[in-house]
Amino acid sequence: MSDLKIQHLLTLTQLLSKGAKHNFVPITTSSLGKSINRSQQAASKHLLELEQDGFIERVTSGKNVSVKITQKGYSEMVKLSSVLRTSLESAPSYVELKGTLVSGMGEGAYYMSLKGYTKQFKEKIGYIPFPGTLNVKLAKKEHIETVAQFYNRDCILINGFSDEKRTYGWVKCFNAKLNNLIDCELIILERTHHDNSVIELISKINIRKTAKLKDGSTLTIKIPIKS
Repeated sequence: MSDLKIQHLLTLTQLLSKGAKHNFVPITTSSLGKSINRSQQAASKHLLELEQDGFIERVTSGKNVSVKITQKGYSEMVKLSSVLRTSLESAPSYVELKGTLVSGMGEGAYYMSLKGYTKQFKEKIGYIPFPGTLNVKLAKKEHIETVAQFYNRDCILINGFSDEKRTYGWVKCFNAKLNNLIDCELIILERTHHDNSVIELISKINIRKTAKLKDGSTLTIKIPIKS
């Protein structure tokens, strides 16, 4: 492993952006400090340590200082870039949630059957869901916290609407797969009677019956995440 220090990465990155891979570029410690959000003294120390470790070369002419990244310094940056790229590309492209099946209060069937919703479901997700939602009690606190991110993610939005009786809230839909078998949608509701430990799924099929599930069944939900 390289002896390149973490605190020096921003300094080398800044030097690279100024063309210091091939050329000696003029630099002042005050301007460098501002660029990396450090003090002038810290920037000066960075340059000294990078020079001592053989990652940069410095040429001084009077009060003017020019800096160039050495082949060693550039090679270490390439290695780190490769490690970062591999890590980013290998990261799972989905969110995984785990929980158990619980019974709801039967309201899902009513709401999923409302014309104001079914017309939009047909147009936007390509099907009218089976009347009702599958309720999943999340197993761990980290899963509950993870769901919170979906309030701000891109989604298929089913708009709220009003009829003669009342106003109904929006529904956000996220493509998902249940137990690696069943295609479904995780839905986030503007209005719900559940607390944040319970999520709801919809599908074109009766998931409970098709997958032979019962209350207490262990479930895994994977939601693909676009970069």
